[in-house]
Amino acid sequence: MRKNKSRYLALYERVRDDIISGVYPHSKKLPSKRNMANDYGVSVITVEHAYELLEEEGYITSSEKKGYFVIYDPDNQFQVSGNKASNNTTAYKPVEFKSTDKDGLTFSQYARTVRKVISAYGERIMERSESFGCEYIRNAIASYIFRSRKLQVDPKRIIIGSGAEYLYGLIIKVLGNRIVYGIESPSYKKIAYIYESEHVKTHALSLTHDGIESSELWNADIQALHITPYRSYPSGVTASASKKHEYLKWCNEKNAIIIEDDFESEFSPSRKPEETVFYLNNGKNVIYVNTFTRTIGAFLRVAYMVVPEDMVDNFKKTVGFLSCTVPTPEQYIIAELLENGEFERHINRVRRRKREELKNVLDNT
Repeated sequence: MRKNKSRYLALYERVRDDIISGVYPHSKKLPSKRNMANDYGVSVITVEHAYELLEEEGYITSSEKKGYFVIYDPDNQFQVSGNKASNNTTAYKPVEFKSTDKDGLTFSQYARTVRKVISAYGERIMERSESFGCEYIRNAIASYIFRSRKLQVDPKRIIIGSGAEYLYGLIIKVLGNRIVYGIESPSYKKIAYIYESEHVKTHALSLTHDGIESSELWNADIQALHITPYRSYPSGVTASASKKHEYLKWCNEKNAIIIEDDFESEFSPSRKPEETVFYLNNGKNVIYVNTFTRTIGAFLRVAYMVVPEDMVDNFKKTVGFLSCTVPTPEQYIIAELLENGEFERHINRVRRRKREELKNVLDNT
């Protein structure tokens, strides 16, 4: 099973890279599943799984009795997609999963970890935390990012805070309130509220079915872009592969910064982790933000961000004097969940359940 899984993921990555590099250009028909299987010495089922992943992420589309065609387009700047998003969350997401109590850890799982931490670390959990978080949790998060995203991240780039909203405030302190921040429209209301409270000027950018409207993005006079590419709230819009690469192209050409909020993507029903902008750009020019509030439980106000290598010193200089807002015991508990595999087992259980829910919904439509 593990061997088969590695094969379809390896094939997915190979074909994805060929699409991005232009071996399979926009509108090109991919080889049939049987021909692809013969070319790479794998089973047709392996190819089918790889093609399904490519279709889920917006690299290809399937046409009944015709085959698979590339829809990834690296030159889609200024293409007006139309059909702008509204507050109707079903406009672009025919299948929507709501947060439920079943998505968090159970009391027994959490209590067991608390007891283990107290027994293993004793009075160490009462020590004052470093300003950006204890070394233990930052090392654990770095290891988790490597396992889940295949990215080598220096723990010194990781900053812990009591919720994503708190981390947004730190970012503003470092980037400054004199620049203009682009935000999705519609977007989570607290994002705009936080920028307003810091006297920051924002520019609302309309969402279409696959992300921010291209012409608005490229014509806007902004220096930072705040995005939620996995599933923007309340529209439910997910950025396509082409759109994610467009964000990076915009970022590199404009010498700008992207703030990527990856809330909830761990619970994707896909068989592989979601492709983040942070991952696609190797963590450069992207401030990656995520939270454990959704994955562990709403009672836990803990989030983290990974800042670009060349911004670490600036963060230390500007906000390094602030005390960490997450109690040391909570940091140790999360680190233990990450280190002993409990967190990832929990994530995998929820993802399997969501795949089953998705299958049931599709079977009944």
